[in-house]
Amino acid sequence: MSFEFVDVKRSGHITTVTLNRPAVMNALHKPAHFELHEVFNAFAADPEQWIAIVTGAGERAFCVGNDLKWQAAGGERGWNSSGFGGLTLRFHCDKPIIAAVNGVAMGGGFEVALACDLIIASENATFALPEPRVGLAALAGGLQRLPRQIGLKRAMGMILTGRHVSAREGFELGFVNEVVPVGEALHAAERWANQICQNSPMSIRASKQAVLEGLNIPLPDAMIAQREYPAVREMIASADYVEGPKAFAEKRPPRWQGR
Repeated sequence: MSFEFVDVKRSGHITTVTLNRPAVMNALHKPAHFELHEVFNAFAADPEQWIAIVTGAGERAFCVGNDLKWQAAGGERGWNSSGFGGLTLRFHCDKPIIAAVNGVAMGGGFEVALACDLIIASENATFALPEPRVGLAALAGGLQRLPRQIGLKRAMGMILTGRHVSAREGFELGFVNEVVPVGEALHAAERWANQICQNSPMSIRASKQAVLEGLNIPLPDAMIAQREYPAVREMIASADYVEGPKAFAEKRPPRWQGR
């Protein structure tokens, strides 16, 4: 399947999704949102694809968010049920998704990155939720995810001012996992993805689901409920659940099947 505004590459168990509108710094409009919805639906449904990486085309930007010029010119605004960029409302994907932020990540672009499980940023990356400066609000997840990820006061300091935050400060605040030299974000994200692929994909999916679902309920309830989560039950019933201890006992690398 080919797309006009998104490039998709599959290498082994890793899907790389590149936002491909560099002329407008990868700003997203309705057609791009709908393509991304299909891209991530396909990723979620493919048992051979274990991890996704999201990045932006060109050297300037990951994504500057909503295409305001498209909107001002009368272009229809909107996205599918999975939210902005096909990710911000995708709450039930238990596969890891990594943002390789190679430049500016503003507004909806930052919200897409926050919806990912890891953020790897190049030194020239810049993050902000500047919507109040143009009479809007970051309602695609930024106002909810950022306080949960870095704490209320630090998040409010970014949200209420709309200020720009460097990759280094993002690392210090806690929403960036690693800062790398300019041009190395995708390579570093691939390194993280390959390291994750050394583990059972069944265990990774169970772990992600247990963490995210558990954040919504009190700790004692989460400890009880986690064994009933679908990905956890699938892990326990899987061939990988048998293979891991067997490989350890036989002193050999495990041969994960993802089922």
